[in-house]
Amino acid sequence: MKVVSLEPGARRDACLARLCAAVHGTQAGLAPLVAFSGTRHLLFPAEAARLWALMDNRGQPLALALLVMDESGEGMALTLAASLEESREPLRRLIRDLALNAPLCATTSESLDEAFLGECGLTRWTQDAQGQRVALAFRHPAALSGKLAAPLAFDEQAVLRRFKQERAFFEAEKQAFVEGLGDA
Repeated sequence: MKVVSLEPGARRDACLARLCAAVHGTQAGLAPLVAFSGTRHLLFPAEAARLWALMDNRGQPLALALLVMDESGEGMALTLAASLEESREPLRRLIRDLALNAPLCATTSESLDEAFLGECGLTRWTQDAQGQRVALAFRHPAALSGKLAAPLAFDEQAVLRRFKQERAFFEAEKQAFVEGLGDA
C-alpha cells in the first residue's frame, strides 16, 4: 500500500466524487454535488486543495482525504476524509502518513473523533475561531504559535446559484459526479 497525491484528470474526479458521496451520504440532497463541483472548479484550479489516497497493490483507493490550504498558506486542513472499506484502518493509515509529512490540522466530527485523530498522530489541540477543538500535527504552525488560520473555502450558496442559473453546467456536473461514482 502507498499514499499518493492524485493528479488532475478523470481519476482524481472519480475519487473526489466517491469521497464526497462517502462523507455526505446518499441522502444528503445536493451537498455531495456542491462539494464536488466547488472543489473541482474553485479549490483545485487555485491550487488550494490536494486529494490524497491510500492505494492498494492494484492501484485501487482504500481511503481518501482532501487537504485544503489555510488562509496563511502555511497549514493544511483535513476537510473531507473517508475509508472506502468497512474498516477505518485504511483511513487511519492515510491520515497518519499525512500527519507525519504535512502541517495538518483536523476538526473533530462524527467519523473523526478525538481518540481516532490521536491514533493518527494528531496529538496537539487548540480551538478555532468558533471555539471548536482542532487537532494538530507536530508540523502545523499553530502547534507553536497557538494561532490557527481558517482553511480556504468556497461559497456553497454561489455554487447552488450557478446550478440554478446555468442548467447546462448543473447537468454537466451531475453527469461528471455520477460517472465518477461509477469509475472509482
